[in-house]
Amino acid sequence: MAKTQSLKAETRQRTGSGVLKQMRREGYLPSVVYGKGQENLNIKVHAKTLKDMLALSASESILVDLEIDGGAPQTAFLQATQHNALSGDLVHADFLAVTDDMKISANIPIELHGEPVGVRAGGILEQLIRDLEISCSPKDLPEIIHADVSELGVGESITVGNLELPEGVSATLPDNVLVAIVNESRATKSAAAESGKEGAASE
Repeated sequence: MAKTQSLKAETRQRTGSGVLKQMRREGYLPSVVYGKGQENLNIKVHAKTLKDMLALSASESILVDLEIDGGAPQTAFLQATQHNALSGDLVHADFLAVTDDMKISANIPIELHGEPVGVRAGGILEQLIRDLEISCSPKDLPEIIHADVSELGVGESITVGNLELPEGVSATLPDNVLVAIVNESRATKSAAAESGKEGAASE
């Protein structure tokens, strides 16, 4: 399951492009936290702290314990981020206040494990989906979805329905959507064609 990390935040009263630019120059990231039954709250967090958290995480789908103005920690899900189109730097973050009894949607990386039998036979493994949108409660949020492909032969595949998702986690995509497949390589196709020619000639 994904780990929850502490992130200090401060409320911000003033808005406007000039204020936000100054905030970013000072090393803060303008953010907002919202949730069911509460008003949207404008906050700012240390940009480097959040950036470091994301660098150590498999994706941006992380949970944090927001400590706003030194108050009691409030569990929140990083719902969305905005990046500078040129530099790629974070420029804004949206946090969703969560409780264990609610459902959240997240995009979680799929990590393939093992060398397929079909690859050893000359095939090529292709991963068609690298992230899977899932639905679960915050306490069940996985960091990575693992998939064992070691038994796949040439022409065989793994679908969303084949994935072993953690308890309490469900995929939003249909079960028949392909995740990974072992395709024939040009070499195996050529070998098969040559074998077919030789068989026809011997007959």
